[in-house]
Amino acid sequence: MAEFGQEFTSQMAVCQFENGQWANPEVKGIAPFSFHPATHVLHYSSTCFEGLKAYRWPDGSIHLFRYADNIERLRNSAHALCLPVPSFELLESMIFDAVKAVKDEIPELPGALYIRPTLIGTELNIGAAGRGSHEALLYVITSPVGDYFAGGDRPLKLLIDDENMRSTPKFGQVKTGGNYAASLHSVTQARADHGADQVLFCPGGQVQETGAANFMLIKGNEIITKKLDGSILPGITRDSLLKIAASQGYKITEMDFTVAELLSWLPESEALLSGTAAVLSPVGSVVYQGKELLVGNGEVGEKAMKLKAELTGIQTGQVNDQYSWTTKLM
Repeated sequence: MAEFGQEFTSQMAVCQFENGQWANPEVKGIAPFSFHPATHVLHYSSTCFEGLKAYRWPDGSIHLFRYADNIERLRNSAHALCLPVPSFELLESMIFDAVKAVKDEIPELPGALYIRPTLIGTELNIGAAGRGSHEALLYVITSPVGDYFAGGDRPLKLLIDDENMRSTPKFGQVKTGGNYAASLHSVTQARADHGADQVLFCPGGQVQETGAANFMLIKGNEIITKKLDGSILPGITRDSLLKIAASQGYKITEMDFTVAELLSWLPESEALLSGTAAVLSPVGSVVYQGKELLVGNGEVGEKAMKLKAELTGIQTGQVNDQYSWTTKLM
């Protein structure tokens, strides 16, 4: 299988917003779009997207995981970007149709079908810097995927950046390309200078998240993570892991905490990243002020892997879904 996100299925779902209304969506062969050079998204980054997965269960049936939460988050992102907000029903139908159209291209486990609904502003107006686009394109593409990080479950290395911000204080909750673009230079530099897999952004010494995933610490019987205050993405995988952990008896602490506190906890803890693409990735070490510090013993954490096994078991139909998170599509 190709590197995560580089292989695509043959079909996509597409819908236009013009003259104040959404057209009827259609499914068609995946192909490039053609845009006028003045298209709003090319100048003012009027774009948001989602990432969710469909799984082929052992009995051959296809199931989506928490798709309704992704729909609501995309609608919230569209509102924040002053884009036309698609209805829940429109997004639901397009996601369903996009997956059904490629049912024979969905890989067997442990693979999955990654689903990327995307909304962009398409109005032809380079003078509209102070308002949202009045026209938009909504589309859903799909990609057969395996592991997000090459090498499977291996301990990741994070660079702690206590100066730069991943996003503006209240815009981190929006899943928009600009937030990812803002972190690219830091992440690229961290790989080149330290061999780091990701950057943990901690502006002003306050721990937030990495460029593409939420961050959690398992300290004894407690899970500590940044509280949702608008500065970080309200991750659906994050929420799922916290609910599973609570059911296993963990104390869940969502709070602000500092780099100094984090460093003091590392020797007796496990750390992890969570997200739709990565699911759960263990963290083995952090680099801070030129020094590499181990998380626990620096290896893949047993507690983190137990949480991951429970979550992936639910997603793939091998563990009872007591939360009603999975939806059978076909």
